[in-house]
Amino acid sequence: MDDPDPRFGINQCKPESLRAEADWIHDHVPGAQTFIVLMNLAANDTPSFHDTYNPSNSHVDLYGIDPYPCRSELNGCSATMIERYVAAADAWGIPRTRMVPVYQAFGGGRWRDGDGGEYILPTAVQLQAMLARWRVLIPARVFDFAYSWGMQRGDQALENAADLRAVFMAYNAHR
Repeated sequence: MDDPDPRFGINQCKPESLRAEADWIHDHVPGAQTFIVLMNLAANDTPSFHDTYNPSNSHVDLYGIDPYPCRSELNGCSATMIERYVAAADAWGIPRTRMVPVYQAFGGGRWRDGDGGEYILPTAVQLQAMLARWRVLIPARVFDFAYSWGMQRGDQALENAADLRAVFMAYNAHR
C-alpha cells in the first residue's frame, strides 16, 4: 500500500486494518512479505511517522521510506533529508532491516512538495549521491524502490531520463 493514512477521514487506514490484511497474507501465502510506503505526518525538516504503522501495530514486514529530497526550494537535493526520514522511522520503532529505500526518480509537473515548491528530477550525479547515502544508512536492503517510472501530472520521470536509468542499471549490476 502506498502512503496509507492513519488519520481520521474518508481514506483512513487504521493500523488494525493493516494488521488484519498482513495476518491474512501471512496465513494464506507462506513466505510472503507485506510492504507499505509510510506517510510522513509532519514537516519535511522534522519528519515523523509517530502514530502511523510499525511492526508491532500492523504486522507489516517492510516499510518504504520516501523522503524525495530533490526540490525547487532547495535549489537541488537536500544532503540531510534521507537521514532525517530514517531517524524518524527508527524513532517510531521500525528496524533498519525492515526499511526499504524509495528513490526519487521524478520531478516537475503539477506535483507540489508541501513546502512551497515542487519536486525536481535529480541529475545522474544527485541520484548517485542518494544511492550512496542509502547504502550507508541501510546496507542490507531487502529491495530497492524507484518512484516513479511513468510520467504523471506533466512531470519528468524515469521513462524519459536515460541518464537516470543508466545509473540504476549500473547500481543493480553490482547488487
